[in-house]
Formats: sequence, structure tokens, C-alpha cells
Amino acid sequence: MDMAYLRTHPEHLPTFLTHQRIRETPVHSGVCTASRLTLDDGASIFAKTWPTGPAPAGMFAAEAAGLRWLRAAGTVPVPEVLVALPDILAMEWVEPGEATPEAAARFGRDLARLHRSGADDFGAELPGYIGPLPLDNTRGVSWASWFAERRLSPYLKIAFDRGALESSDLTSIEKIIKTMQRYGGSEPPALIHGDLWPGNVLWAADGRAWLVDPAAHGGHRETDLATLAMFGGAPHLDTIIAAYQEEWPLADGWRERIPLHQLHLWLVHTAAFGSTYRSGVRAAADALSTGRYA
Repeated sequence: MDMAYLRTHPEHLPTFLTHQRIRETPVHSGVCTASRLTLDDGASIFAKTWPTGPAPAGMFAAEAAGLRWLRAAGTVPVPEVLVALPDILAMEWVEPGEATPEAAARFGRDLARLHRSGADDFGAELPGYIGPLPLDNTRGVSWASWFAERRLSPYLKIAFDRGALESSDLTSIEKIIKTMQRYGGSEPPALIHGDLWPGNVLWAADGRAWLVDPAAHGGHRETDLATLAMFGGAPHLDTIIAAYQEEWPLADGWRERIPLHQLHLWLVHTAAFGSTYRSGVRAAADALSTGRYA
């Protein structure tokens, strides 16, 4: 199988893998099992599968749709989807490189342009996934109510029901959900990555930052920027933000809203992986209860 054959017959990739006719090299990729596949013509592709049994229904279709949506904007580089089947997703291989200040500045400008390309509504055409959990992309027109109902409430419930959060956490976050309007900052829907923690930015050998593993949807642009600061923060984050601001300045109060936007991803991690991430939830909730919008 070479690249030309793969493009013509993407549905044959699982058969070639089953019969070990493609060289596989394991690589890291979050909750999925991932490999670098080397084809007969020497070309490499990146492929991911679910580690045990069939993949969750619609997971790879949703990711493929998100990758194509982001790629079509022609701003931040996004890998081309080559194969999107129920149990395997394959895309072009992007050679890793270094995170440089120049790449960070370009990423900031390109990310602003991506966001500015916009979306019709908050949400997306297909239900999605974030990590191993379903993501409700039902469309909405008001960001505050949409974010509360589709991004905070579901994961708060899962985390609490699984014992990863305490009653005091539930009370604090329910108060935030019920008073979402007070945080302001409402804007029209932006086209966002939707799961833009630093690990989902691939600094490539071509000197650019690529977007991978999206949960793409129409959302608030501040969400992508807030999550870039999580888990130690993206390299050269100040440079990214400064370049973004030059391209499309953020609204007043955006820094104080960072914990609000981060709360979604903290709840997702707590719901999926347990109480290890409760401290992040608690810190975000406490910042909102004592900050500008308290």
C-alpha cells in the first residue's frame, strides 16, 4: 500500500494492518492507541484506534469532521484526514520540531484568524467526544446558557456521581452555572479547537504550530486561550497571547474569565480520571468566587 492507493481505497487500511503488511511504530496519543505507519513508498501517516474493542460510536467521525472544519479555515495548519472509519482514524504525518518564539507568534496570529472565521451557532453538526467522554454539541444561540448546559453541567454531574467531587464543590459550581450571565464577555460564535490544552498543539519541523485532537465547535474564543494556559501552559504563551491580541484584541475582563473557561476542562478531567483533578476544579471555582465577578 502506497499513498496513492490509500487515497483511492482508504477502507482497505484495516485489512493491510491486520495482515501486517504495513510497518507500525507506536507513538503517544492520549486515550487512544496510536502508530506511525510507513507505507511502501516511504510515506508516513499517523493512525489511531481505540485500545480495547470497538471505538465509541461516532468518535472518529466526529474528530475527522472537526479536523476538516478547522483545516478548511486555512489558518492554523491541521493534518489532512486520509482515513476515517468507525474503528480507525488516519491522517498525514507531521514531523515534530521545536517550539520557537517565531512559531509562537505566528500561532497566535493564525489562531485569531481561525476564531474570526466564525461559526453559525454555538455547538456543532455532530455529537463529539472530549477525551473518552461524549460531548453534547446541540446548537445554541446564547453562549452563557449554552456553556452552562453543554460544557459545565454534564461533567459536574458525572464527576460528582463518581465520587470525584464533594458536596461543597457541587454547591459552588452550581452557583456559577446559575449566574453565568454575570461574567459577561459574550461574543458571536467563533470556530474553536475546543480542547486546546498544550498537548494538543504540535510544534512541527516546518516551524509552525499545528492543531491536533480537536473537539471543534462554535464556541467562545476565550476558551481556547484559557485552556492553553493549563497543565503548565503552552511554550511561549505570553508571545502567543501578545500576537493574538495584535491580530484581534480580546474583550475587557478576559483575564478574569480564564478560570470560567478552564472549569470545563477541569470538570472533564475529573469526570474521566477521578479526584486527582479536583484541585483544579476547586481552584477555578474559588478564583471565580473571590475575583472581579464575585
